[in-house]
Amino acid sequence: MATTTDLISKINENYGKMSKGQKLLANYIIDNYDKAVFLTAAKLGEIIGVSESTVVRFASFIGYKGYPEFQQALEGVVRAKLNTSDRIEITSGGIEQNGVLRTVLSSDALKIKNTMETIDEAAFDNAIDTILNARRIYVVGIRTCAPLASFLSFYLNMIFDNVVNLQTSSTSELFEQMIHINEEDCIIGISFPRYSMRTLKALEFANNRRANVITITDSIHSPMNLYSSCNLIAESDMHAAVDSLVAPLSVINALIVALCTRRQAVVAKNLEMIEDVWNNYQFYENDEIDMVEDSLKMYYPGDFNE
Repeated sequence: MATTTDLISKINENYGKMSKGQKLLANYIIDNYDKAVFLTAAKLGEIIGVSESTVVRFASFIGYKGYPEFQQALEGVVRAKLNTSDRIEITSGGIEQNGVLRTVLSSDALKIKNTMETIDEAAFDNAIDTILNARRIYVVGIRTCAPLASFLSFYLNMIFDNVVNLQTSSTSELFEQMIHINEEDCIIGISFPRYSMRTLKALEFANNRRANVITITDSIHSPMNLYSSCNLIAESDMHAAVDSLVAPLSVINALIVALCTRRQAVVAKNLEMIEDVWNNYQFYENDEIDMVEDSLKMYYPGDFNE
């Protein structure tokens, strides 16, 4: 039975006999296997700067019947390359136990700094205009990106009355929630390695319906950008026990602040309405601690029997 390392072994074994174009392909695949797995032969060739036929011949050259079989082997590499135990081992091997806090915080701060220096501000401004002009705003993020999607949707709902946070366990359910999407709408797709095929399919569906597609992802080569006209690139790190998504969250915060700035009157009115709702319907169930209150009572089980 073939192992998931066969693909890398075949590339290494044949590397010395490869043409210049094939070596470019080999190098890209080894360094970006998590991105290449989503790409068609034509798109992979476009990124590398070679023809689609060169990509297909490359797959045959290293021992596969064709590009589909090569892509299946690549999927095996992605599944096996960084499983949970690998990620924990990589993380623990690079950090001293007594330096975890500073190391992680410093690493996260660097990701935000790098993102700030490289993000396309024109794309950011375009995203703001697209969202403001949309009839309906869809947000999709799966697995580890689901909290980011929920966070963004929560605050978008403070600004707009037309936000749909797509939540699903299957691609068919995504399509059902997006059945009315059209060119007047926009969708914001959030995905980082390992990329979500469900998110990619949702963006493809939206693109086919001529909706405006905005992506928040980690690279210009991310498969999420195949269907997007507005790409917000934020640095992330998949080589750890826990995915670092602080830079994407920071970009999302910036989006929310920018939108609030453009819709100040609406946001103020909505917040006032929410305060009224809290006061009228949740007065006796207030879950917020008033730090000004100088007599905060602590209740114990026995107190309620008195």
